[in-house]
Amino acid sequence: MNLKNAFLGLEKYYSPKIIGEVNDQYIKVVKIKGQEVPWHIHENEDELFYIAKGTLLMEIENQPDLVLKKGDLLVVKKGKNHRVSSKKECLIMLIESKTTVHTGKIKSVITKSIEEQFY
Repeated sequence: MNLKNAFLGLEKYYSPKIIGEVNDQYIKVVKIKGQEVPWHIHENEDELFYIAKGTLLMEIENQPDLVLKKGDLLVVKKGKNHRVSSKKECLIMLIESKTTVHTGKIKSVITKSIEEQFY
């Protein structure tokens, strides 16, 4: 699989697509632009972010904001209230448990079911 080609197949912002799986984890790609992701928590799952292109603002409650750039990797631990945004287009690879709902218990216009995330 070519990660660059996987990103080329993304048509919409904030619509993660599952491109593979490892054990009980999904590998996903997503592109974002703007500030559409609501504050949310994954109560039982950690979430890995790898920045393939662009710059991502990661806000984690009660912690200093982080600016992640191309090549950076961050794991947000379970139970941490967080949100992401990007002024310009940002391409992200995510590794998440198969049970992870990408906006936690918060339902918003960008919330996608696991079924909607399959490529």
